[in-house]
Amino acid sequence: MDEDSRYEAVRSRDARFDGAFFFAVRTTGIYCRPSCPAVTPNRRNVRFFATAAAAQGAGFRACRRCRPDAVPGSAEWNVRADVVGRAMRLIADGVVDREGVAGLAARLGYSARQVQRQLTGELGAGPVALARAQRAHAARVLLQTTGLPVTEIAFAAGFASVRQFNDTVRAVYAATPSELRAAAPRDRRAGAPTAGIPLRLAHRGPYPSGPVFDLLEREAVPGVEDVRGTPGARTYRRTLRLPYGTGIAAVDERPGTARTGSGAHPGGWLDARVHLTDPRDLTTAVQRLRRLFDLDADPYAVDERLGADPRLAPLVAARPGLRSPGAADPEELAVRALVGRDEAARLVQRYGKRLDAPCAGLTHLFPEPGVLAEAEPGGALGALTAALADGAVRLGPGADRDDAQDALAAVPGLDARTIAEIRTRALGDPDVAPPGPDVPDSWRPWRSYALNHLRTAGELEYR
Repeated sequence: MDEDSRYEAVRSRDARFDGAFFFAVRTTGIYCRPSCPAVTPNRRNVRFFATAAAAQGAGFRACRRCRPDAVPGSAEWNVRADVVGRAMRLIADGVVDREGVAGLAARLGYSARQVQRQLTGELGAGPVALARAQRAHAARVLLQTTGLPVTEIAFAAGFASVRQFNDTVRAVYAATPSELRAAAPRDRRAGAPTAGIPLRLAHRGPYPSGPVFDLLEREAVPGVEDVRGTPGARTYRRTLRLPYGTGIAAVDERPGTARTGSGAHPGGWLDARVHLTDPRDLTTAVQRLRRLFDLDADPYAVDERLGADPRLAPLVAARPGLRSPGAADPEELAVRALVGRDEAARLVQRYGKRLDAPCAGLTHLFPEPGVLAEAEPGGALGALTAALADGAVRLGPGADRDDAQDALAAVPGLDARTIAEIRTRALGDPDVAPPGPDVPDSWRPWRSYALNHLRTAGELEYR
């Protein structure tokens, strides 16, 4: 998009572009999402930014009306496999907060200077600024949805000091932490810490949640996951192994709304709640749920391409916005793709770490690769878990997808279909074509979504 087309998106308040770019108004000092309901500013007063961090770095503060920090992430980072795309996925997972820019660069295989130059040149903000914007969002969520003391929130959100926390909140939101907490909507006011952290996981466009919950219910591994309720009103719950502790997440099904007329569906959210043993894990937990539910996808781009195919057109019309679910834990998904649900359940009961406080059927964390490699070293399972444990196979958010596929192909006992499933789900690749079905090139770059349409319609079997 050029600046004129971006301005047209702002004039029409087009929610399709929320998260894809941000605009700021020189006369007010505020930056917004494209769908902001405020009066459209004069073109000469508008500046455009690729990221919220870039807008903040230019001295603009977040709009209190449209809350631009709460938009879905850019779908670009799901698709792109270059260093910028990989870096953005790692930053979203909290790597800069935990390991610094040096740790980010080491994971990418570049120098810190190269990473800084590439991100700043393309996005207008370096890794520290991007992580700072993310910390500010985490701080706002904790302030407005928990009863944690402000001092604890400062460190839980990833800030190095209370002063840094206060300065950042004032710069981004033009309010003190206490004022931000007091401004929370009544239905989101801070509750008891034991109630967990309520979240709204935003998505763009239509989101038919039924097929996603159907898949999660079919695959659920007892002890680690469960799905309760009836179709249309189900809740998916699972345990999470996180960098600083453990968590339990619950996500509610929300009936999807199809497009109406010629206008763009404005998007919405999935209601969720996370219970964390350490609140510093909030950002990571949220990003892993977003990847699992494929909430940063661009359904308009996917539907436009796939809807032009005669075979897929009726399927796209029936389920606009159908997602391609990912994984909350890539290494866990790889093991499950190999052994299947029943064997995964046995591994959980035998080798999984039991939660200190089990919660209504959620009792264990999925066993780590190193534990499985030592306990059951034979066969394909032993070979895969050993490769995951020693780093020969890397599946984290910053992994190079082609390198990961090559490493998986070198693991004895992994067939091409299992590798394709791991690449689709664990690595979040939107354009995977497993061996077997006829997958035309015209479905690129959304072949993973095309196959999910066929599976959901019963025209292709699940593994």
